[in-house]
Amino acid sequence: MASLDEINKIQGEHRRKLIDFWGIGSGARVFEIGCGQGDTTVALAQRVGDSGFVCGVDIALPEYGEPETLGQAKQRILTSPMGKRIEMYFDYNLLTKDITYATGDFDYGVFSHCLWYLTSYEELVALLKKARVFCKKLCIAEWNPLIHLPEQLPHFHAVNIQALCESFVTSDFANVRMMFYPADINNAVVESGWAVERNGNVYSSDMQDGVWEVNLVLDFYKERVASMEAMPEKLKKLLLSQIESLENVEIIKPLSAYCLIAT
Repeated sequence: MASLDEINKIQGEHRRKLIDFWGIGSGARVFEIGCGQGDTTVALAQRVGDSGFVCGVDIALPEYGEPETLGQAKQRILTSPMGKRIEMYFDYNLLTKDITYATGDFDYGVFSHCLWYLTSYEELVALLKKARVFCKKLCIAEWNPLIHLPEQLPHFHAVNIQALCESFVTSDFANVRMMFYPADINNAVVESGWAVERNGNVYSSDMQDGVWEVNLVLDFYKERVASMEAMPEKLKKLLLSQIESLENVEIIKPLSAYCLIAT
């Protein structure tokens, strides 16, 4: 099993690829929505330098997250050499009316691998509309369900199972509450008043997320699917068969990340 340092290194390398795609540079002021354990937050702080600033927020509680909770990650990050460039807030609902920022207060608004935690398309549009008030540019990265390698199929099945289950019964441990495809993201961006400037895919073959999602499904979802009274029996059998097919998978590669920048 990889150490926390190894995990953070691989996650950090992927985040730096995303930042390269977005073109964020030194001195930028960045507002990150759905910062989680701060993998992208740290990479952004490295990129913007001492003259820049990163504010990361997340609706989740500090106790949420594995292998490191959000609260533990925040303490580690803020006491690091880059801590002075960063602020992080948890249990933070950006859609609350009394949370406001000045027009154009931030150069970039960043959504990095957080969209699938949202509960609906409407919530995504609302967040993008609010970010448009105080962010000059919009940067998005999320897993792309459109696979290009057969080894990505287990990752897809694992997230698809979670998304289907969440449409019947919500949970507090699912990593996927609502699965968006690239077309959904593009539509939400345009609907909220942004104009897509550039989009594409970023692939990081060493990312552990596919393995994590498969393990989560194998640990919890067989029993969860079987106990869902609202789910049709035919769908239960299909999902249980998909879960069983994940048990003997030897190679798991992550999905690509679909990225865009909008103005």
